[in-house]
Amino acid sequence: NKQVVAMAERAAINMPIQGTSADLIKMAMIRVAAALQEKKYQAQMILQVHDELVLDLPESEVAAVEALVKEIMSTVYPLKVPLQVNTAVGKNWLEAK
Repeated sequence: NKQVVAMAERAAINMPIQGTSADLIKMAMIRVAAALQEKKYQAQMILQVHDELVLDLPESEVAAVEALVKEIMSTVYPLKVPLQVNTAVGKNWLEAK
């Protein structure tokens, strides 16, 4: 069946990409959590969705934590292509999007 073959080919192509992405976000989460604790920020990771991290933090920490998270996520693993990291701030997830 051509549809089954095509689906299997797409899965074979996507798996390494999605698997690598999952590994990168997990590594970033570990490093972000450690850095937040080390610097004694009140910020806390509350949610991870695909390649996004959602944090809850006081307004007084926004600039510093935003810079910290961008630095960690963009350098979490040496790659030949840069990892672009975008951030947004809001009182809730919808507002931040």
